[in-house]
Amino acid sequence: MAGVAASVGTDPLTFADMLRVVGDPGFERWREQIRRTGGCAQPIRLQGWSTTVDRSTGEPLHAYATADEPGGVLRIACGNRRASRCPSCAWIYAGDTYHLIRAGLVGGKGIPATVADHPRVFLTLTAPSFGPVHHQSATRSCRCGARHTDDDPALGTALDPGRYDYAGAVLWNNHAGQLWQRFTIYLRREIARRGGVTQRDLPGYLRVSFGKVAEFQKRGAVHFHAVIRLDGPDLFPDVLPVWATIGLLGDAIRAAAARVSIRVPAAGAYPARDLTWGRQVDVQAITTGADTELSEQAVAAYVAKYATKAAENTGTLDHRIGELAELDHHALPDHTRRLIEACWRLDDAYPGRKLAHWAHMLGFRGHFSTKSQRYSTTLGALRQARADYRAREEHQARNLPDLDNDDGEGTTLVLAHWTYAGQGHTPGESWLATTIAHDLRHNRETAREERANHDDPERW
Repeated sequence: MAGVAASVGTDPLTFADMLRVVGDPGFERWREQIRRTGGCAQPIRLQGWSTTVDRSTGEPLHAYATADEPGGVLRIACGNRRASRCPSCAWIYAGDTYHLIRAGLVGGKGIPATVADHPRVFLTLTAPSFGPVHHQSATRSCRCGARHTDDDPALGTALDPGRYDYAGAVLWNNHAGQLWQRFTIYLRREIARRGGVTQRDLPGYLRVSFGKVAEFQKRGAVHFHAVIRLDGPDLFPDVLPVWATIGLLGDAIRAAAARVSIRVPAAGAYPARDLTWGRQVDVQAITTGADTELSEQAVAAYVAKYATKAAENTGTLDHRIGELAELDHHALPDHTRRLIEACWRLDDAYPGRKLAHWAHMLGFRGHFSTKSQRYSTTLGALRQARADYRAREEHQARNLPDLDNDDGEGTTLVLAHWTYAGQGHTPGESWLATTIAHDLRHNRETAREERANHDDPERW
């Protein structure tokens, strides 16, 4: 058995558990459940029952109980956005994010196609320097004298850890969400000033919409990528003033970023400091056409790529740290460990910032993916559309009445009771679920490429 286990890349105990799962009479139903979760790595297990009845007559139409399922449970997808936790659910989340961002650029999903004619830019805001770090350059060596490769673990780490401002780095991460909030306020002020109107009157001329995502640099500092779009006022969203141009928007963005500052008061041994954006403010116009570097599709894919990540590229942990002693059980990069330790050191000095609580995120406590209310559709709406589609499929498969009657009301009523029964797989189930997830993703990507070859505008 050990030899066979090695041939498929599993240890003997995992292989033995895999044989148990495959040999179980309910294996085919178990596999169907896992396929329906998309190959979820950490499925939620539920116990319970549901009964579908005719709303008008009360006649039972279909009954379901988990007692008949493998293990007596129903497995549903965990829905975690983080690829480090569940690659399958994160892949779906990235797809939803792609469609959300793209709809805000070209229309669709309830957004009019006329948004493609509005001024739109792709913005990158970075953190300031907290000390020199090892870096790459196409023209010169790093300050350490070496030419670093892409996979060099030294990239992003401090050249002189003893002089690096670790306290400033984690405090900046911790306030990054507030820096963004203030930036959006100043941006509206700068647009109004350039347009010759007051900030109070600006909503009568235009509205600022955005979708953004956070990304961790290797040095452990957060920076933001955002799509910013100008729309007309609420009643006439496609009617913009003649002065609302991409050039004006770019100038306003740079001016607003330069104005943002948050004062962090002195606390104990830590001096007062002013937190600002870094000097690098990159603003580029989004173009129309699939072959351009900053096309709508390219920008949407770029944002979606980072929507499922956290701080993993810094080597940090993907869960909260209960006590610093836990770090001794993990091989963390020295630079990352120093950032985590800085969070714990500053926690008492800044009790309202919950730095120790967010130490695994190097102090960052904001949302990784956010948008303004009217930029596009919502992730909830996309998930609901997918759920409604599956519900219609299920009704058809079971020969149940249509979900809605002529009056738009449901023709059936579902009575149900569910309880939480756990989460995750056994080792053998986990291995099998990974292979199922790989096959599903391969098939979806193949289908997507085929649609792309036929110029399908809804590909993802």
